[in-house]
Amino acid sequence: MTHAASKDDLRVSSLFDFSSHIALVTGGATGLGEMAAQAFVQNGAHVFIASRKESELRSTSNRLNALGPGKCSYIIADLKDKAGCLALCEEIKKRTDRLTVLVNNTGASWGDDYYDYPEHAWDKLYSLNVKNIFYMTVGLEGLLKKGATPERPGRVINIASMAGISTVDVTTGEGGGLSKPGHGTFSYGPAKAACIHLTKMQASKLAPKNIMVNVICPGVFPSRMTNFGLEKYATTLTSGQPTGRIGKPSDFGGLVLFLSSAGSAHMTGNAIEIDGGATLTGWRGKIGAAGESKL
Repeated sequence: MTHAASKDDLRVSSLFDFSSHIALVTGGATGLGEMAAQAFVQNGAHVFIASRKESELRSTSNRLNALGPGKCSYIIADLKDKAGCLALCEEIKKRTDRLTVLVNNTGASWGDDYYDYPEHAWDKLYSLNVKNIFYMTVGLEGLLKKGATPERPGRVINIASMAGISTVDVTTGEGGGLSKPGHGTFSYGPAKAACIHLTKMQASKLAPKNIMVNVICPGVFPSRMTNFGLEKYATTLTSGQPTGRIGKPSDFGGLVLFLSSAGSAHMTGNAIEIDGGATLTGWRGKIGAAGESKL
């Protein structure tokens, strides 16, 4: 009798080898995108980062290249519309003939008064959080298919948010770190929910082409988007965390690496929540008189 595992190499060095990976991370100069890019570079991959501001792209690329052993390159891009997405796709095609991973991380939030919520906040957020994911994935399908097999498929990792699952950012009145108290991110949550469903549609469409598509739903992590809340309402944010802490780069970078690895080659269409148990555990902290979270 032959054991099924006998032909497979299950060593970590084989399952989690990133030396031949070529990845594109949109919104890769700061925040979650920078965490993902660093994880790839520190494990020997070549990563392209793309965003609007060259100064940030250059700074991050220099920092990551100094870390090594992988390589970081950058491309200036604005993914606010289809034309911007396709321009980035064309530029990537000039620089590489294959991609193993596309991390669709570009996004934006908008907090405002429910009764005076601006229409452009809907248009901007659906463009940046939904439409760009669609056009980037369509535009780079050819590169992601190159050399992809059922055992070593291409990967698309979309970045949504717990705001696409939970309504805590608008029901607490605290803005969830994304907007000031009394305001809510009323177009952000629906756009991230759309991102989650789009992921499942893409997964169904692309699995026969050996491209796996999954979506990460982060809770609170340090980024430009959450800086406002972290500076002013840190105690409120951590009080909802059973662990007493928010997410950190190793939490996010580790998950991105897993979803890019041979270890997750049979996973597609999954929405993975990464919020330290703040939502699913039902745990609720109490704020003491001194403003400290009581466990």
